[in-house]
Amino acid sequence: MALAGLFHRKTPEQLLRQNQRALNKVIRELERERVALERQEKKLVVDIKKMAKSGQMEAVKIMAKDLVRTRNFVKKFILMKANIQAIALKVQTLRSQAAMANAMKGVTKALKRMNRSLNMPQLQKIMMDFERESEIMDLKEELISDTIDDAIGEEDDEEETDVIVSQVLDELGISLDQELSEITPGLERPHIQTNQPKKQVVGAGTDDLQARLDSLRRGDDD
Repeated sequence: MALAGLFHRKTPEQLLRQNQRALNKVIRELERERVALERQEKKLVVDIKKMAKSGQMEAVKIMAKDLVRTRNFVKKFILMKANIQAIALKVQTLRSQAAMANAMKGVTKALKRMNRSLNMPQLQKIMMDFERESEIMDLKEELISDTIDDAIGEEDDEEETDVIVSQVLDELGISLDQELSEITPGLERPHIQTNQPKKQVVGAGTDDLQARLDSLRRGDDD
């Protein structure tokens, strides 16, 4: 058994747990002794009263001394229990600190592994690629939106709207020029014409977006 104890040494945490169990055992034993002494103290008080009533004063004096000693022992047991409880609390604190240290040790190892596995250049490249692809996506969306607007022809819609308004006014026998002159004297009806230069500007903007998109794609290929 002695040789087995030499080859199987207990860890500090196991020793702390063992000592704490021993302290708790001592506290329970002291509590039992205190309860027994208090029970004996009550019995002595009853016996002293009986002896005093019967006039046995010598026995009363002897039992009174026993009562004083019993009360002193009760006080000592209470004091011993308080001291042992303080020691047990310190042991529990040490166990908690040891558990916290082990947990921090495990977390530190995990952080070291994560730091070693983290590749900053690769992460920076991923972020740059993400930013470039996001910009390409934004340019594509803007290019598609401009293309759709150009294809739909909102200006033609305005011209068609003016034609419909003129037809309605003609059916009512009202001239659009007359209505405009009555609303704002001196203002003539504007001539409806296709705004060809504006379409060219839109087309130029689309070409600029396409050029930026091609530039980003070339950068991605590089």
